[in-house]
Amino acid sequence: MHYHAPTTLDAAVDILAGASGDCRVLNGGTDLLVRMHSDMAHPDAVVDIKRIESLRTITKEDGGWRIGAAVCGAEMGEHAGLVAAWPGVVEAAGLIGSTQVQGRATMAGNLCNASPAADSVPAMVAAGALARIVGPEGIRDVPVEEIPVGPGKTSLTPGELVASIYLPSRPERSGDAYLRFIPRTEMDIAVAGCGVSLTLDEAGAITHARVALGAVGPTVMLVPEAARMLVGSHLREGALQQLATICSAAAQPITDKRGTEHFRTHVAGVLARRAALIAYKRAGGTPE
Repeated sequence: MHYHAPTTLDAAVDILAGASGDCRVLNGGTDLLVRMHSDMAHPDAVVDIKRIESLRTITKEDGGWRIGAAVCGAEMGEHAGLVAAWPGVVEAAGLIGSTQVQGRATMAGNLCNASPAADSVPAMVAAGALARIVGPEGIRDVPVEEIPVGPGKTSLTPGELVASIYLPSRPERSGDAYLRFIPRTEMDIAVAGCGVSLTLDEAGAITHARVALGAVGPTVMLVPEAARMLVGSHLREGALQQLATICSAAAQPITDKRGTEHFRTHVAGVLARRAALIAYKRAGGTPE
């Protein structure tokens, strides 16, 4: 196996584009290295992008935040500006693994691993995040929800990598939240998850909403019907019940050893309801 550690994006793209066989990007390594040690992955080459300085920064951009692909969860949690702007996204990233893992795991890696149960992805989708993709054909910005196309599969083409995640600017009176259900108290994989982002007017009515579900389908899913129902509401009991019903109906889970289809369907609605309440309060609303 060949190991590469480029110090520029151009060099990384050149290596990926020119590689023969199975060439993998090594970012945090919290998924890839485990697969390699478990004899589940046998790459011919690995491209370590941690030494590319431009991928290791969190910067303000056009009122939003650009998070380099190599920024780990611990660094996100220590960034006061990012935490204030997008607490739900930061909290979701903070659920990836243990304290030790947090020093390595990244949102970009979590996204490109393409697990339906990835914790940071529903929060990013609810936030309307964009992935900046760099490859032989140049640069393109893609909604995060378009990156995973199935379990373990992405829409990236040969030679491409995710260079950063952009969280957009948001108006005053906005809030977001992510919740998941796991069998244990920590270090487990989501049985179901939900991310919600809301913006309110001065009277407390919701003017903009995005709702995303995780671990209840082959990919993380945006639920536009839920967002349309929320807009105009003050998140009273009737709206919360409708939200739960819509999200449960949108869920397409499987039954496995970690949860049944029926259970996951129900929990998706419960989490949507609870996450919406948290986001609403963070936006300055007062649920009745």
